[in-house]
Amino acid sequence: MREDHPLAVYWHPATLKHRPPDGAFKLPSCPFLATDEPHPDRPARVRNVKRVVEETFGSAVFTAADPAPRSALERVHDPDYVAWLREFAADGGGYVDGTTTAGNDATFEAARHAAGAAIAATDHALTDRPGAPYALARPSGHHAQSDRADGFCFLNNAAIAAGHALADGLDRVAIVDWDVHHGNGTQEVFEDRDDVLFVSVHNDHGAWDPTYHPQTGGLEEVGVDDGEGYTVNVPVPPGTGDRGYEAVFERLVEPIVTAYDPDLILYSAGQDPGPSDPLGRNVVTRDGFRTLGARARELAATTADGRYALLQEGGYQVSHLAFATLGVLEGATGRTFDLPEHGAGDPFAWLEEETGPLEDAVESACDHHGEFWPV
Repeated sequence: MREDHPLAVYWHPATLKHRPPDGAFKLPSCPFLATDEPHPDRPARVRNVKRVVEETFGSAVFTAADPAPRSALERVHDPDYVAWLREFAADGGGYVDGTTTAGNDATFEAARHAAGAAIAATDHALTDRPGAPYALARPSGHHAQSDRADGFCFLNNAAIAAGHALADGLDRVAIVDWDVHHGNGTQEVFEDRDDVLFVSVHNDHGAWDPTYHPQTGGLEEVGVDDGEGYTVNVPVPPGTGDRGYEAVFERLVEPIVTAYDPDLILYSAGQDPGPSDPLGRNVVTRDGFRTLGARARELAATTADGRYALLQEGGYQVSHLAFATLGVLEGATGRTFDLPEHGAGDPFAWLEEETGPLEDAVESACDHHGEFWPV
């Protein structure tokens, strides 16, 4: 990897124009609340990540990605849904059927550019260009299913990038998702296929909406028909931290992906397993995310000829997201930066990890997925 370009960032300023209205978590039954809570998916998430990358990776190359073409969207999403989403934004957006997923008139174009960033990062990997490819994508994508929006997601960036790679001639793509929430949309898109391996490590939160999010992310969801065994869910308990994620990667993610032998690995990199995230309950520090980034690079080097891309998913504490994502990118590039105020550490690393429940969860996952994979 050339030292003058250790990191290649794909993004677009149009993603900042997506602005869900406030009030996502204000309950109608609680009239004594005086103020709407800001929506978790705020543009500040991207602004902070972009700034920390600019202040550390001085040689990082930022490239404005083209919007994903409709053909790429419709490899993954129902054409009627794509048409609906475009019309939803044209009508000014709002909340989707009473869920917490919401947008405005810029949401469709923002989502197309987020998917375009994922495609551009994938093309970077497939053409063996120097640098670690990272898509600073917003809105996130891994909850979006083939025919519906869900979980602040409208177009499934990882699934669209995988579909693009397969259309480009690849035989097998692995998607590894470490967002604290189950990547139910990615699972739904590929659950009956064996040309995409989907591995999701997430808190055991179950299904949160019977219509928009029926998948549970449980061990029993392993795919159907030709895809049986190619969905690998690893639910972990709240409080899982640096050591826990290392154990999951060592005992499950790495042996399964190695056995699958993909041509490309896409990482749905949600940094909401951090200790201060309002929508997560885990305690992964910047050091832990640095280890995840390093393992992502090393796993791709041993199984996919070094071809991988990092795709931004969640992370909703707008300050810690920047520190956590910096950790991922440090690990992926093999570089570490001393930050002026905090040395090489993480100012949000407040909580200790409890490993007992995690050990039980890992054992259960190994027992379950051992039917299909050498774990």
